[in-house]
Amino acid sequence: MAKAKKKRDIEKTYSTSAFVAKLRRFADALESDKPFTIQIAGDRVRVPARAIFNIEHERSGDEEEIEFQIKWSNEA
Repeated sequence: MAKAKKKRDIEKTYSTSAFVAKLRRFADALESDKPFTIQIAGDRVRVPARAIFNIEHERSGDEEEIEFQIKWSNEA
């Protein structure tokens, strides 16, 4: 039986060069139809090749936000 993972909701800020490097690695994995692994705040996260991708845009007052979202289920 798989160990249950703790609920988690964090946001991590990266320098432009670190963010670009992560995006390049991610794009390479997507193009190769391979899983992508990333470490965020000390936790290694494996994104399967079957993940679903979307882009969200939010606007509130004088602030705007774009989120690149990657979603998947850990169930087999």
